[in-house]
Amino acid sequence: MAKQITLPSTLPPLKDRIKPGVRALFVGINPGVRSSLLGHHFAGFSNRFWKLLSESGLAPRPVTYLDDDKLPEWGFGITNLVTRPTPGIGDLSPDEYEAGRAALLRKIRRYKPEVVALTGVSLARVLLPNAAGSRSASALEPGLHPETLAGVPVFVLPNPSGRNAHYSYARMLDAFRALKQYLDR
Repeated sequence: MAKQITLPSTLPPLKDRIKPGVRALFVGINPGVRSSLLGHHFAGFSNRFWKLLSESGLAPRPVTYLDDDKLPEWGFGITNLVTRPTPGIGDLSPDEYEAGRAALLRKIRRYKPEVVALTGVSLARVLLPNAAGSRSASALEPGLHPETLAGVPVFVLPNPSGRNAHYSYARMLDAFRALKQYLDR
């Protein structure tokens, strides 16, 4: 019989890692349970964010979730649309998305990144009004989008979760490399 794990009633939110002059601001939808408990972004066992960041050349060396505090040194920031950690996005309410959007727009105005990198097509559908009508993963492709957030260009990346069945690792890596090319232009 599997051992049942009891989670705290309130999980701690993650600290943003952002400073002014950031080149790319990575935005997740909300922290997962493991990320919250460890205090690091994209810390899920099957999450490939850090491997993709390394292999695409965006990070200057191989990195793991333990390196998230180094992101600002490399010109990157990281935050979440919704700060409340949950086991899945199905636990989030429309009010949380709306409040998260307002908070994210304030962060974008404050830190003025060159580009906002949304980590997931589902997140893009929430934040980009013209993309909201897209129902299938193939209808909204990763890459640079014509819409902006607070006047800043938006680049959509596939969700790096191991649960993402819509994109192979190779396609995810292509998208992260395209973001690097965009930043290096």
